[in-house]
Amino acid sequence: MAKDKSLHKNCCEKTIFSKLHEKYAKDLHDFIYYKFGEQFNPKDKVQQAFLKLWENCKKITPDKAKSYLFSVANNTTLNVIKHEKVVLKYELNSKANDSDHQDPQFLLEEKEYMDKYQKALSKLTEEKRVTFLLNRVEGKKHKEIAKMLGISRKAVEKRIYTALEQLRKDIHEI
Repeated sequence: MAKDKSLHKNCCEKTIFSKLHEKYAKDLHDFIYYKFGEQFNPKDKVQQAFLKLWENCKKITPDKAKSYLFSVANNTTLNVIKHEKVVLKYELNSKANDSDHQDPQFLLEEKEYMDKYQKALSKLTEEKRVTFLLNRVEGKKHKEIAKMLGISRKAVEKRIYTALEQLRKDIHEI
């Protein structure tokens, strides 16, 4: 018995690691795909999470592996999003510095609108935000979103409709 316990103190044994991969890889992929979308390469995030688990296998017990994998994948994706925001901000700033092409008043109003829009988006529930962005930003059809999220088409329509209502209410001055 003591021998069995010592085998499971970490995830470094190949059979344990393989079983963890078999057990959690699909759920981890679906989690990243549903939460962030295909554009953030959920397959890559799964591979990165398992690579990180392997690198730290001596520190992680098998019963803590699922939590560790999901945290790593989530944080890795959030870091990519944060980086993209920095790149976007830099691009916007470089365009703003090119004042010959844009009216300063327009740029100010555009920035204010984007700030209000982002704030209003952050107030939406995760379900509404994900559904709304899949439809409006990624251009996915209601049927595709329903299939991706595992909900009915009517639920998708309701989420988008209520998200639009809430966004209109939160950005009413515009």
